[in-house]
Amino acid sequence: MREDSGGVATATSVPPQPTFTVDADLDEQYEYEVLVYDQSRGGQLVAAVEIVSPANKDRAESRRAFITKCAALLQQGVCVSIVDVITARNCNLYTELLAFLDRSDPAFGPNLPWVYAVTCRRRIGPSTRLESWAHPLAVGRPLPDLPIWLSDDLNVALALEASYEETCHVLRIP
Repeated sequence: MREDSGGVATATSVPPQPTFTVDADLDEQYEYEVLVYDQSRGGQLVAAVEIVSPANKDRAESRRAFITKCAALLQQGVCVSIVDVITARNCNLYTELLAFLDRSDPAFGPNLPWVYAVTCRRRIGPSTRLESWAHPLAVGRPLPDLPIWLSDDLNVALALEASYEETCHVLRIP
């Protein structure tokens, strides 16, 4: 570089060839969720309601991504509710989440329900505990209320049946 030009010289780098290349389907996953933030705690995420979509259940990697997301939220102390009304795919993401955590729910025995609603929260005390409120669902039966934990001692009810009925009313579905 010449001193009289006043410019700055920069060296460019040529990256090496990748060590691995493969076709990968990384299409955008559809997310159906409601996130609840606590403004009194600086906008901290405190709860997530995850509505399962067919895409969440269609492939092993989709299920793994959903479960990993839920586990990460729980690890951060976020209350997670999962509502799964997808009957076209026979898997239970709640039990897969528990298996990922090396746990199982005795209420969900060998005949797993494919549709269910559950709330999970991580509770830290003398020991760290995972608490769950799980409900198998059945066509024609009322949907349950789920607790949504906003803090260790404060929850609100997620009224699934009332929400379903209101949605049907608004959309004029008999």
